Amino acid sequence: MSSQVLSEQSTSVQAFVTLLRAHAAATRRLSAQLTADHGLTINDFEVLLRLARAPDRRMRRVDLAEQVVLTASGITRLLDGLERGGYVERDSCSSDRRVVYAVLTEAGLAQVAEAAASHFAQVDEMFGARFEEAELDELASLLSRLGETDVELPC
Repeated sequence: MSSQVLSEQSTSVQAFVTLLRAHAAATRRLSAQLTADHGLTINDFEVLLRLARAPDRRMRRVDLAEQVVLTASGITRLLDGLERGGYVERDSCSSDRRVVYAVLTEAGLAQVAEAAASHFAQVDEMFGARFEEAELDELASLLSRLGETDVELPC
């Protein structure tokens, strides 16, 4: 690819690349801190947090995979590790044998509560050091548009 093609990217492409780089840097830093402080990856933390916020602290594994953007095999590997740690248990559905739930244990709830306190403080510190409150509001508003599903994208 010629340097001319690389330098002539649209503003949208430049914004997307910047978003990806920022995401990678923030995720790398926050995940390293979570691992060092609590023995959890950022994906482990997200799964535990979603289970903690779910009704009865349980979710169908397929729904959990969809919410954390993992494949069926990816969520299985992640949950296997959390099960070995005693943070999550499997539970079956009495009305449909195909359905398997992930259920947060008391140990998992304690772990995510402890991790959340320091992790959220680190997020606040990372963003607070770089942005004013009004900028954070605007950033959140702008980025939320990327999650909108009713926007028609061109083919």
